[in-house]
Amino acid sequence: MAGVSQVPVVIRRADESDKMKLELAIIENLQREDLNAVDRAKAFKHLVDAFHMTHVQVAEKVGKSREYVSNTLRILMLPEEMLQALVEGKISDGHTRPLLMLIDRKEEQRTLFKEIMDRKMTVRESERIARRIAVERNRKEILPPEMMAFEKELTESLGTRVRIEKKDKGGKVLIDFFSPEDLEHLRERLAAFQAQREAIQNGGATEVDQSFTT
Repeated sequence: MAGVSQVPVVIRRADESDKMKLELAIIENLQREDLNAVDRAKAFKHLVDAFHMTHVQVAEKVGKSREYVSNTLRILMLPEEMLQALVEGKISDGHTRPLLMLIDRKEEQRTLFKEIMDRKMTVRESERIARRIAVERNRKEILPPEMMAFEKELTESLGTRVRIEKKDKGGKVLIDFFSPEDLEHLRERLAAFQAQREAIQNGGATEVDQSFTT
């Protein structure tokens, strides 16, 4: 028909339009500077689950690398108490890396988390300990059972991590401390242990001080 213009038209269903609005809202929310790592990870997961996006597609949407998106999503593998500590600022984003290194060793992961919280450990200190624990299985094949048992006994007695390294001849004992106060505590414990041994040798004590061994 003469005089009639034609224009391209795209017809969208209401549910499709709402889905697009939700996607845009999530992406816009991700641009907030005050967004914590857990909320960011949950937003990435929503994009992956609800919109069937790959990590690459999410990265393109938010202007980040694929590695950044994948590493952020891994945070959600941590237990709830650790995620809550991250939300509350009690641990930093960097602390999640060493904790995730122990994802298959739950008991050691909880111990490291407690040490980070109680001792205010830095990310570097936490990573050093996590790497050490990660290779513990190989050490068990090298150290005799009695040395492993003694290492555990020292750890429990001194209240900090103790590591025995065996060499061809002899070896060394490594004792962790994280502050001058920790070091002073260790000095007092060792001094008390020495005094106790001398008292026993001199016949002046008949019982072991339970405060040292518990």
